[in-house]
Amino acid sequence: MIKSTTTERPREIAAIDLGSNSFHMVVARIVGQGLQIISRHKQRVRLGAGLDDHDNLDNASITRGVECLAMFSERLKGFEPENVRVAATHTLRQAANAHVFLKRAETVFPYPIEVIPGEEEARLIYLGVSHTQPGEGKRLVVDIGGGSTELVIGNKFDSKLLSSKHMGCVTYNKRFFPDGKLSAKHFAAAELSAEGKLESIAQSYIKKGWESAVGSSGTIKAIKEVIIAQGFDDGDITRKRLEHIIEKLMAFTTLDEIKLPGLPEERVPVFAAGVAILSGTFRALNIDRMVFSDAALREGLLYEMEERFQHSDIRARTAGDLASRYHVDLEHAARVQQVAANLYAQCEPNPGNRKTELGVLLSWAALLHEVGLSISHSGFHKHSAYILQNTNLPGFNQEQQTVLASLTRFHRKSLKLQEMPEFVLFKPKQIYPLIRSLRLACVLNVQRTDEELPDIELSAHEKDWSLTFPEGWLKSNRLLAADLETEKQYWKAAGWSLTISETDSDK
Repeated sequence: MIKSTTTERPREIAAIDLGSNSFHMVVARIVGQGLQIISRHKQRVRLGAGLDDHDNLDNASITRGVECLAMFSERLKGFEPENVRVAATHTLRQAANAHVFLKRAETVFPYPIEVIPGEEEARLIYLGVSHTQPGEGKRLVVDIGGGSTELVIGNKFDSKLLSSKHMGCVTYNKRFFPDGKLSAKHFAAAELSAEGKLESIAQSYIKKGWESAVGSSGTIKAIKEVIIAQGFDDGDITRKRLEHIIEKLMAFTTLDEIKLPGLPEERVPVFAAGVAILSGTFRALNIDRMVFSDAALREGLLYEMEERFQHSDIRARTAGDLASRYHVDLEHAARVQQVAANLYAQCEPNPGNRKTELGVLLSWAALLHEVGLSISHSGFHKHSAYILQNTNLPGFNQEQQTVLASLTRFHRKSLKLQEMPEFVLFKPKQIYPLIRSLRLACVLNVQRTDEELPDIELSAHEKDWSLTFPEGWLKSNRLLAADLETEKQYWKAAGWSLTISETDSDK
């Protein structure tokens, strides 16, 4: 009889990339100090092809995407939410009805989907490439997706220049080859458009420079495979080899006719558009040679999921850098952070994973709530919200940025809750306690003194909150007491209630 030995099973994590052309899932096991890829899954969904002229996804593309996620969920049975990260890119960034897709996905897929900004996508792509691609020195990474192209210059694991441009093989295919016809004129127009899209960043990238250029994802992989089939075993992409592929393409009159050795059948419909984008990129940035990397966005997601690869540090560093850039009073921000965290802990004593994440966002919002002061004191909460919503914040997805912006937008003055944006990953009832905690923390620290606050007891029942201070403290702090009375009126107008009292020594 064989005796079984019990050993701790290695942690398994999964990352999913919801691209404009294909959905990808990669599952990895954490082994020692590294990741061991144990399975990869890919489905060609063509989500981007479903965007109409008003940027609405049609029902067919939504259905294809949801069905793919239902299949992926079968592989993920038993995975805890913290071990799965899902990032949606260009198409769901653009789609006016993205919420329809996300709501339908919830019915078959039990993991949160993050819609990430273009520059955040670029950073994660670079992270994936830098962890898996050998070589030293600065590198340029180019990733041509279905709806957007990301370009990054970095060194080691740090990205220095990031850009995301609205050009991808699916969108360019619809724009320049809508009838499926292939001609030198249409191809040149696509190529010139790509070159023009990069005009605004070309000089800064060329000035920064790089030692090697790396391409990632499906378009560049397909070009590499065609080059290898032509007899170039290294698979490197050069200007001359690209020109040779273009010559071959021009022999066909429709996209459906394209047949090139090494070209996978699934890439045929969007191959010409992808080649045009890469050729325009080579021209704009004066690239001579590019190598291919198997890693991309999903690998970047994997490396950030495990704490030892310091995802938390990235977001903390981002918040710290922003506070420094806008000359935030860090001592005051730290006092607000402490009080806000204390109040939130009292109203959410058993928060769980999702509310723990919200608590962290509250802490960063408290740190950054005054970034708008650098613009003007008048309405600075609105300035702060605009900065946090529209600045590139490495490590944060779009929804997290919206939470930060919302907390700072509503941290003072009237509570116009009808202006609250619609969230996908969170519900308003989860955001309201954060707003209340931050507002009270700001009022309690409005005098910006080093004097410690007393122990304040919070009793919270949904929208009805009560603060209890030590006996006599409010009478000794009449200005703050008056500010709390004003705050009560703001709450009342919003349909909330705030009760202020002191402990009764006779009890």
